[in-house]
This record gives sequence, C-alpha cells and structure tokens, in this order.
Amino acid sequence: MKLTILGGGGFRVPLVYGALLGDRGEGRVTEVVLHDLDAGRLSAVTRVLAEQAARVADAPAVTATTDLDEALRGADFVFSAIRVGGLQGRADDERVALAEGVLGQETVGAGGIAYGLRTVPVAVDIARRVARLAPDAWVINFTNPAGLVTEAMSRHLGDRVIGICDSPVGLGRRIARVLGANPKEAWIDYVGLNHLGWVRGLHVAGRDELPRLLADPDLLGSFEEGKLFGVDWLRSLGAIPNEYLHYYYFNREAVRAYQQAERTRGAFLRDQQAGFYEQVGRSDGSALELWDRTRAEREATYMAENRETAGAGERDADDLSGGYEKVALALMRAIARDERTTLILNVRNRTTLAVLDSEAVIEVPCLVDANGAHPVAVDPLPGHATGLVCAVKAVEREVLAAAESGSRTTAAKAFALHPLVDSVNVARRLVEGYTAVHPGLAYLR
Repeated sequence: MKLTILGGGGFRVPLVYGALLGDRGEGRVTEVVLHDLDAGRLSAVTRVLAEQAARVADAPAVTATTDLDEALRGADFVFSAIRVGGLQGRADDERVALAEGVLGQETVGAGGIAYGLRTVPVAVDIARRVARLAPDAWVINFTNPAGLVTEAMSRHLGDRVIGICDSPVGLGRRIARVLGANPKEAWIDYVGLNHLGWVRGLHVAGRDELPRLLADPDLLGSFEEGKLFGVDWLRSLGAIPNEYLHYYYFNREAVRAYQQAERTRGAFLRDQQAGFYEQVGRSDGSALELWDRTRAEREATYMAENRETAGAGERDADDLSGGYEKVALALMRAIARDERTTLILNVRNRTTLAVLDSEAVIEVPCLVDANGAHPVAVDPLPGHATGLVCAVKAVEREVLAAAESGSRTTAAKAFALHPLVDSVNVARRLVEGYTAVHPGLAYLR
C-alpha cells in the first residue's frame, strides 16, 4: 500500500513514519513517498527516516520527490501536512496581527485567517490533482487550519478527505488519566470545530464520569486544562474546552503575553527548525538523535505563553508524546482493513449539528470503517458554544469565498467578522499588512 506524504520535508514526518514501523499485518503501508518543494529538507528528513528503519525488518520503502504529480500518482492514502509560506510565513502572520493588537496564532483569529487565505488555493489544487491522478485515494488532512482546509478540499473530494488533529485526543487522554480510566475504553463526548471544541462527557462502562471530575476541585486542577483555564471557569462551563479556547476566553491576556514575549511561537519554531536542518546538512552524525532533541524542546515549549499567563507551569511529561501520527495510523488501518473504530475527526456535518448546514466540516466522534468516517449523532451545543461555532464557521465561509473569488473586500469581511478582531478598520489594515508581506496572497485584488 502506498502512502504519499505532502510536506514530506516537514519536521514531524518522522512521527508518522515511526508509527508505520510499528504496524504489522496485511494491508500495511509498504511504500512511503515524501513530497516537498524544498529538496534540502527532503534530504534531511530522509536521513532521519533511514535511521529509524535501520533495525526494522520490512520497513516501508521511502522515496522522495519534488514532483507533485509523480508523488500522487497511484497513491492509496495521501497525508497532507503542507505549510504554505513556511515558518517565516507563520512568524509574519503573528507579527502583523500583534502590531494591530490582535491575535496572530496560526489557526485562531487573524493569523488563522491569513494562513487559511494563502493555504486554501494550494489545498484546492492538490484536491483536484488527487481526484485526477489517484481517484481512489483517501486524503488525510493535517494542514492547518485543519477544519477550514478539509472543508475546502471536500468540495472536490467529498467524504474521501478527512481532517485529523491531536488536540481532542490529548484532551480525552488527560481527562481519562486523571479519572483513573483507560482512554481506550472511554467514550468521549466531544463536539465543535477544529481547535474550537468541548468535552461534555467521558463515559466508561455506560457511566458519565465527567461530573465526578467537575465536582472535585483537586482533580480538576491537576491536569493541563484545569491549570490553563482555572477550576472555577471549567465548573461554570460544565465542560472541558479544547486548549485553543484559551485564546478566546483569555484573549487580552494571551495577546499581551505574545506581545511581551522575546519571540513569537512561529519565530521560535522558524529559528529552531532552521538550526536543525542546517546541522543535519553539514553533519555526519546521527540525524535521528538531533531530531529527538529538537522535538523534545518543541513539545516542552508548546503554548508556553498561555501557560505562563495562567500560571500553569511546565507541561507534564505525559503530555509531550504528541499523538496525531497515532490518529493517522488508526484512521488508515480502519479504512484499509475495515478495522472498525471510533475517532474524533473533521468531517462533513451531514445532520449532526442542526445549527450548521450539511457541508460544514465539524470535529466530532466518528465511526470509521472501510467506507470512511461517519459522524456520530451528538446532543445540541449549549448556547455559549453555539454562538462561537456559528461565528467562526461564518468566518471560514468568507475565507473560502475570498480564496475562490480573489476579492480583498471579502477577505476583509472574514477578518472583521471574527470574534477576536474587533474593528472593521483593523480588518482592512490586516488585509493590507498581510498582502504586503505574503507573495501567496497576491491573488487578492
């Protein structure tokens, strides 16, 4: 079975390959094709993967190419993890937004909109190529903003594109762990959009254990989200929000922390990863060991500004292991082998949430089998969540419309409508600022 990884020179690709190395049995991936526009990054990642495979019998064969059509042709699965504009683009997204006093995070607020505007046209081109060159392939999208990009691709691929994210998985795992439950045996009632969702229940043997957590302030304050949001706020919500909702609930504090930081997250990752690729390119030492050290630093500093604002301290060691590669592997196995499972995924709504139309991509538990991912019926959203979900989905639709039409006016409307951008004038200046620094936005007229 052939897996094509778009963004194959990306830093997190070894996580995916590492998961594949542990997979055995029929229907496993036997061929991995890495595609990237940067040949140097491809070379570095290929070295890391070669070291990973050195002691593994029958490791999937790895090839690399800068030719997109060659990479896609004949693929069974396509894993999309591209970053249009690179990490410099992410750093610019943050800088332009913070200069206007609004959030520049890569998936939330102004930064997420800018990233979406330059990513959607590329993702749509990829979707069209997949439909032409590998019509039977399943596309697993991890490219951010994951929900928005998945919806853009679904207009050309239908249900054969599925978005994944590790945030809900990590949240469910942390809640189960603090309750003394096995995450594999728990049903997580999670609903929302990508990076905008809530755990409303965690069922073990038919019993919802979340009320027990909410009733115990010591337990509630003992894990990442309890420290990040505070016990009182979680109890007032009656749910556990995805960590990215910290940008909404504590927006002013988050913006201030980012403005005062020595470097933004994007700038940190840009510099860190540039150092990694440079060292691999000029060293004969172990690329895998260097990658491991760099990854550990990356994970330990995740959302550091938010945790500092909340006084949450350092991340727990158990939260540093990532997880999106496990979701990707579980999804591929379920489809390729008809190994039925339940995963929290980004899929078309159908009739799951009545407040959204059937084509809107949402993030909910899905039953997965050989025919793809099927969203599970969930209870309606509470009022406070409905408002946010509908507002952000409206913004996503304006981003898609702007990407299709090339309209600067529609792009400005997308910024202006976002809950974290509080001024039409700021929205217009953001469009001017982003088009000035991003060649990928030259299509906006």
